[in-house]
This record gives sequence, structure tokens and C-alpha cells, in this order.
Amino acid sequence: MKTTAAFAAVAFAFIFNAGSALAQATTYEPTVGQDGKDVVWVPTPQMVVDRMLDMAKVTRQDFVMDLGSGDGRTVISAAKRGAQALGIEYNPDMVALSRRNAEKAGVSPEQARFEQADLFETDFSKASVITMFLLPDINLQLRPKILGLKPGTRVVSNTFTMGEWQPDAKADLSSSCGASYCNPLLWIVPAKVAGAYKIPAGDLVLKQDFQMLSGTLASGGRKVIVTGKVRGEDINFSANGTDYHARLRGKNLELR
Repeated sequence: MKTTAAFAAVAFAFIFNAGSALAQATTYEPTVGQDGKDVVWVPTPQMVVDRMLDMAKVTRQDFVMDLGSGDGRTVISAAKRGAQALGIEYNPDMVALSRRNAEKAGVSPEQARFEQADLFETDFSKASVITMFLLPDINLQLRPKILGLKPGTRVVSNTFTMGEWQPDAKADLSSSCGASYCNPLLWIVPAKVAGAYKIPAGDLVLKQDFQMLSGTLASGGRKVIVTGKVRGEDINFSANGTDYHARLRGKNLELR
């Protein structure tokens, strides 16, 4: 009889502890400012999330990757726009929370996915849009990898910059978002177009500093200064008062 009672007591304790652990797991609530692997957690205000996705022109044709996805709000918002979205988050509790939040929002796990992974070991190559709210030094560490992505990939950061790589667009929502970090910044990954080309107007030499172009156009013994910009695969430059529009096709510059 004592053995039966002891067994029942052990079984009850096991069930109680398991239930408590389950309850604790399902009621996990992150705290603003809590430590993470590379940054502390501060959520991006929903208004800023929406503007970031607007600036990136996210549609159902996009594959969005959110780096440091936290509670999942950016991934969920992108999925609601019809995009396929993937959140990369190091904290497994945050990953579990994000999946619960996505379920509550009525977003399918096929459309809004979350992975527990290290940003620096993650392949970004399938993304057409990257979103993030990381620190400037983390952005700089990721920058070479981002610049190696397919030209035209859109990158949006909340507030923090990419060093000398100036944004293609930015917005200031600080007067209305009610938080400290409300400045979305957009970059378009530029094609690598530096080099020498023969075009109908003469011999073109382009130098490239991120999306900004400089160089010369030589024809008939005369050389003029070139300035321009790359936006994805679209190349726009001016020389001697004439505007040129082109795309890179293999090793050739195709004027449009």
C-alpha cells in the first residue's frame, strides 16, 4: 500500500512539474532590453514595420527574410501581404513565441516560417527582400554578404545604417510612432558595373562606389566626366549634358 502511495506521489510530481514546464514555455514573454546573442531585444513599432515593407514594395512574389526576427511581427506582416517570409532568430524561446503569434494571426506556417539560427551562418541568397533592426557594427559585418546578393535585392533597416553605403531612400516617423527607433532606411543591392565599355558615344570607363558611379567618356580625342547611379540592374549616368540609361548584359552595357 505504501509502495502504491509512493508511486502515485512520484507520478503526481512528474505530471505537475511537466505541466509547470509546459505552462512556462507557452507563457514566455520577452522583455524589452533583454540580452540576445548580438543585440538586446527592442521591438520595431508596427507603424515602422509597415513603412519598411512599403518602402521595399513587398508583394506576393517576394521572399522576405527578417534578420533577428524577435517576436515575429515583421515576418507575420510580410506574410499577410502574400509574401513568403522567413525569420532568423537565435533565441529558441523567441522562435516558439513567433510561431504562436503567427498562428494567432491566422498566418500559415508555410507562409511565415521561423528558424533558430545564427545570422552569420545563414544563407540569404534566396531573399528578394531583407529586413532587420540590428546595430551598426552588425550591419557592417553583414554588408559584404548583402552586397553579394542578386542585384535588385531590397534591404530595409530600422534606424541603423550601413556605414559609407548611403541609403537609396529613408523616412522619419519619429513624430508619430511613439518610440525611439522610427527611421526606416532602404538600400537596393547594386549590380557590379565598374569597368570599360564601348558604347555608340565613345569609350566609357566607370568607377563604382556602392551605387554611385563616376568615370569618363572619351570620343574623338575629347574626354568628359561621367556621374551616375546604379539601382539594382538599372544604370543611369550623365556625360556632357546627355543622360544615358542602360543595363549590364554579360560583359556588355546595353543602352536603353
